[in-house]
Amino acid sequence: MVTPARVGDEREIVYDEERWSLFRALRDRARQIMEVLREFDPVVHGSVARGDVDKDSDIDVFIPRVVPSYRIELTLQREFGIQRRELVMATPWQLPKAHVYLDEKCSVTFPMVKPRQTELEFYYFGGAADLSAVAEGKRVPGVDKRLMLILPTPEGHVERSIIGQESEVAKILGISIEIVRERIQVLSRRAEIGHTGLFIQRELGTTESFEEVFKSEILENPAARLRLKAGE
Repeated sequence: MVTPARVGDEREIVYDEERWSLFRALRDRARQIMEVLREFDPVVHGSVARGDVDKDSDIDVFIPRVVPSYRIELTLQREFGIQRRELVMATPWQLPKAHVYLDEKCSVTFPMVKPRQTELEFYYFGGAADLSAVAEGKRVPGVDKRLMLILPTPEGHVERSIIGQESEVAKILGISIEIVRERIQVLSRRAEIGHTGLFIQRELGTTESFEEVFKSEILENPAARLRLKAGE
């Protein structure tokens, strides 16, 4: 379980060559995926965008708009192969998303309905880098699961607690203060009671499409319509 940072916590982290090497390897893999999906404006988010990677870091690529699933899947299957696919909806009022796993450490996510602005800002809260930033080796600021703001430096990064610094963090990340407050609430509660599971998590069969499963699992689910109605 990840413990949120305490108010006032701040420290500087200097990376060793092993960490820089891991970062370069993960970024190179992310760049390969993003390049074949460039027409869909992908971003990589989380530690691979920020740079504070470790051996458990995943490569999470997000496409910020609705796209016919077959276009993404055909490209990924041709270039990398696909291990598995699943449709996820965390709660009845959150964004339904498709996850395509190239392997257990690498995935591509795209929305099944048009995201609200705060749902896009979720990715920038954690740090999100577009293809040009990835190609140029740029790292971006973002907040990790401990509620620490990661600010990249030439030697590594400076990290400090975001508790009580919500307005400043929102300005640094270019997002609304509402999403900062919402993520603090969610991650703090998760630290107290653990992850409570997902509202819908449905792995797709080999012949099923995301659109088919979206219709059967979400469009026909009365509780799931809360998010769809809110997005109208």
